[in-house]
Amino acid sequence: MTCVAQRIAALSVSLITSVHPVLAEARSAGSAVRQVLAEFHETYRFPGATVAYATEDGTVEAFAIGYADVEAGIPMTPESRMLAASIGKTVWGALVLSLEADGILARSDLVSDYLGDRPWYARVPNAAEITIEQLVNHTSGLPDHVHMEGVADELIELGEGEFDPVDLITFILDEPPLFQAGSGWDYSDTGYVLLGLAIEAATGEDVFDLARDRFLTPLRLRSTDPSLEPRIDGLAVGYTDEGNLFGLRPRTMDRNGHLAWNPVVEWTGGGFVSTSSDLAVWGRDLFSGRAMDRPYIDDLLDGVPVHPDMPDVLYGSGVAVYQTGPFGPVYGHGGWIPGYVSSLRHYADHGLTIAFQINTDLGVVDDSTDLVPALEAALAEAILGAPD
Repeated sequence: MTCVAQRIAALSVSLITSVHPVLAEARSAGSAVRQVLAEFHETYRFPGATVAYATEDGTVEAFAIGYADVEAGIPMTPESRMLAASIGKTVWGALVLSLEADGILARSDLVSDYLGDRPWYARVPNAAEITIEQLVNHTSGLPDHVHMEGVADELIELGEGEFDPVDLITFILDEPPLFQAGSGWDYSDTGYVLLGLAIEAATGEDVFDLARDRFLTPLRLRSTDPSLEPRIDGLAVGYTDEGNLFGLRPRTMDRNGHLAWNPVVEWTGGGFVSTSSDLAVWGRDLFSGRAMDRPYIDDLLDGVPVHPDMPDVLYGSGVAVYQTGPFGPVYGHGGWIPGYVSSLRHYADHGLTIAFQINTDLGVVDDSTDLVPALEAALAEAILGAPD
């Protein structure tokens, strides 16, 4: 057994907890969450995890288990940060609505209105037809560069020098569109990179500065920052599969705290490091209408079907919308990036938001484990009780 495996196998199931404020009902829910987290840790043997939930009355409770650094024996704490990956799309979708409310852009605008003068733009699939909204809800017909053959290795190399997000767009130039813009649905990180470029062109500002000024700072998300460099304070070590697409070592961070790759290459495909507590607060505020000083929920949740076989699952302005479920409608997003998985779920009928982060993606990318959906379901039941 390897040193890493020995540490994980021998790890006590005791949990570190951070609470503010604590109510009688929160204590009861907290005990149930501790038990779920301990059981999942014992069953799935992930290195470490954090979980947090937030309610509309202001309760925020956070938990941690396992190791933030297995080899060094550093425990995971509620303050441990991890890469949130595509949960960042909830920020960018909200930013579009915020800018639209200020009259800076409109979702119906053609992307060519902002990027059409760039020498490369005409080579983008569906270049003349794509709208801002189609980038936001993944109906642009753009391929997803992340999963194109041979791109993974090149992404790692892109982060080693001076980074230009346009370099990410070059992977899809002259490629055929997946479908006519607006006529289908297919998830595309490339579309969100193009969205980031369009936002910067429309505003003349850095897109991450806009996110910080409009959301992160006003909502006091103090543990959330752009993930734009390989060294990030407070980042838990991420562990990945030895045969991962990116050719990374299983431990994705060196002994000096530097990632073996630069997460800047994700850019506005996600783009943030966070804690489960901050993610839960963000989800609570976003989906309860508190993230902006004007009505926006209807626009946020105005989604398109993701697949004919799943008519109840929609994708709105950077958010997944599950219209039906055992606890009623659920809104949120998941996140995967080498070494980390994250989940954000808001249970609308109950005013409850749950987030978790795990510092490994083993088995998640190839769907060989049900860890993420199983933990989502177990946490919801632990807090809300068995569904009717």
